[in-house]
Amino acid sequence: MFTSFQTRTVLREGVRLHTRVAGEGPPLLLLHGHPQTQAMWHRVAPALVGRFTVVLMDLRGYGDSSRPEPDAAHTAHSKREMALDALAVMAQHGFDRFGVLAHDRGARVAHRLAADHPQAVQRLMLLDIAPTLAMYAQTSEDFARAYWHWFFLIQPPPLPEALIESDPARYVRSVMGSRHAGLAPFDPVALAEYQRCAALPGTGTSICEDYRASAGIDLEHDRADVAAGRRLAQPLRVLWGEHGTVGRCFDVLSLWRERADQVSGRALPCGHYIAEELPERVVAEALDFFTP
Repeated sequence: MFTSFQTRTVLREGVRLHTRVAGEGPPLLLLHGHPQTQAMWHRVAPALVGRFTVVLMDLRGYGDSSRPEPDAAHTAHSKREMALDALAVMAQHGFDRFGVLAHDRGARVAHRLAADHPQAVQRLMLLDIAPTLAMYAQTSEDFARAYWHWFFLIQPPPLPEALIESDPARYVRSVMGSRHAGLAPFDPVALAEYQRCAALPGTGTSICEDYRASAGIDLEHDRADVAAGRRLAQPLRVLWGEHGTVGRCFDVLSLWRERADQVSGRALPCGHYIAEELPERVVAEALDFFTP
């Protein structure tokens, strides 16, 4: 799916991070969401390599990256640690300042990356999320029913991870297939890759730890930013699916304008998986937003 890309493994403090890189021009990091891998960019990344040096990575706990051992505070799966992973990946590829295009969980990592390391992130484009703190604080019945996994995955071990590990392929297909367009948008090769990686040992635990961190230590970091008046200074573009839960349940632009100084964005005629439902629109938005 990425025939023009070179594969490279980056090690950071014992965590193995699976990456790919291709292209020429300004560096652009792409981060995936749950329960996916960097394969979600297979319709977007090849169209960007003519203008950018595109770097793909699997987040820790996903794809072919390491599954760190869980800890009581869920620090190992915090977005702060994942942001440091991204920083290390880009440094190993020779970049200390770059743009970020990210979806879902990866977009939450990108938010923390831009907040903690403003000197590194030039611009960021986030797909189909509102700020994590706001989404938890403003949870409604509609949101809770649609995003049931946010509340299921944070339950104490071992039940959530045991249910994922009992049939990882069913978990992937159930979570992804329950959205607006069902499983129709997904290339069979990409879907098979998501299912393969979900079945790797430790994935169920890492998925749960990712969400437990988001409902715990990540909120602590977000609250500290708000209390200190820290805002994102980089240009930020947010895109969301008009048929998705985020746009239906939250005022996306207003919530991001509470956390960032330069915000633009719009809804697109699709559901949650924007990069696979409307890849050409994502490419057009990226070329417009990230081109110097």
